[in-house]
Amino acid sequence: MAAPKKLTVGEQAPDFTCKTADGETLTLADLRGQKVILWFYPAANTSLCTKQAIDLRDNRAEFEAAGYRLIGVSPDSPEAVREFIEQQNLPFTMLADETKEMMTAYGTWGEKNSYGKIVTGTIRSTFALDEDGKIIFAKYRVGTPKHIETLRKALLFPNP
Repeated sequence: MAAPKKLTVGEQAPDFTCKTADGETLTLADLRGQKVILWFYPAANTSLCTKQAIDLRDNRAEFEAAGYRLIGVSPDSPEAVREFIEQQNLPFTMLADETKEMMTAYGTWGEKNSYGKIVTGTIRSTFALDEDGKIIFAKYRVGTPKHIETLRKALLFPNP
């Protein structure tokens, strides 16, 4: 498998149609007029993904106050995502990209090194989009412990 195409700041975000945990459909067009943080994670209710989701949940007020809507995306089924939402009390939209079409378009599905083995899977990544769907922040291989700090520096306090 070839390395996925990486998106960069300034590009228009790829269009998508994806199911929410409730089975509804969300598209990029639905998000027009909103600033969005899209975070792609490998699997619901796993240790690092749960830590990342809880960190976003516990710090969401800062990002919401700055006008951002948080949306999580994983290759899980809608049922698994819904269970994750319920177990972790996640107050944001979560998408179930079972076909991996959205993840492929965003370059977050592909080969990665997992504990010394090359595997195909989700590349933990985060993007911020402006109101017109343009990418204003792109980070692949997000480090879970520094995720909130990275987002704060990039989106809330870009010029220290």
